[in-house]
Order: sequence, then C-alpha cells, then structure tokens
Amino acid sequence: MRFLIYLLLILYAISPFDLLPEFFVGPIGVIEDVITLGVLYWYFIYRPAKMRAKSERAYYQQGQRRRTEGYQGDQRRAQTDKRFSKPNPYEILGVNREASIDEIKRAYRRLAGKYHPDKVNHLGEEFRGLAEEKFKEIQEAYQELVNR
Repeated sequence: MRFLIYLLLILYAISPFDLLPEFFVGPIGVIEDVITLGVLYWYFIYRPAKMRAKSERAYYQQGQRRRTEGYQGDQRRAQTDKRFSKPNPYEILGVNREASIDEIKRAYRRLAGKYHPDKVNHLGEEFRGLAEEKFKEIQEAYQELVNR
C-alpha cells in the first residue's frame, strides 16, 4: 500500500496537471506541490541516507568495542605467532614456487607500489602503520627470494 502511495506521489509530481491549480486557488496550490516534493525528498533521499549513517555508526561502534575489549590479547597473540611461525615468502608476494626472478620482481613492484607508506599517507596514521608493516614483510620476502 505504501508503495502505491509513493508511486502516485511520483506520478503526481511529474504530471502537468494539479489537483489544486496555482492560478485558480492561489498559494494553496503551490503549498501542496511543495508538500509533495518534500515527501518525495524524505522518502528517496533523506530516509536512506539516515539509515545508511545509522548502519555505518553501528559498524564503527562494533569495531571500536572489539578493539578495546580484545586489543591486548590480540597483540600478545600476534607477537607469539610472529615469533614461532615464519611466513612463506612466496605467499606474501603472491607467486608460485616455480616463479622466475622476473615474475618475483614484478610481484614485488606491484605490491610495493600498493602498500608503500607514502601512497597511503592520506588515509591516516592507522593505515600508514599497517602499510609500513606489510611493506616490511614484502621487502623481507623479496630479499629472501632474490638472495637464494
């Protein structure tokens, strides 16, 4: 039923005929046009934007809660994982084990261009820190594969 009402409002807004013509009734005809346009604006622009902002705010708050609750445990776990497991340089660069030196160099240049801290400087401190860590991993993997 609601869809039908909005469909009728849209058709009314784009039709050349008014229920209350401006020249016949006066300012009331203009007022009903403004009300129609206001309802259409609210339904198609304001309401979806507000719902999108609400979901983004909930997503952000959920991420904040996760970071504050489990930050220290995650940090310790990450340090432990780094100490005991050495990452595979082929996986880091995204090449297979039979890759030639040229393929390794191309993969290194592509990833270095993507994760270089200067390339993500405009995104903020957090992203730059993550990009620096990833860039160091990429450099270490490249050095390990090239020096074999």
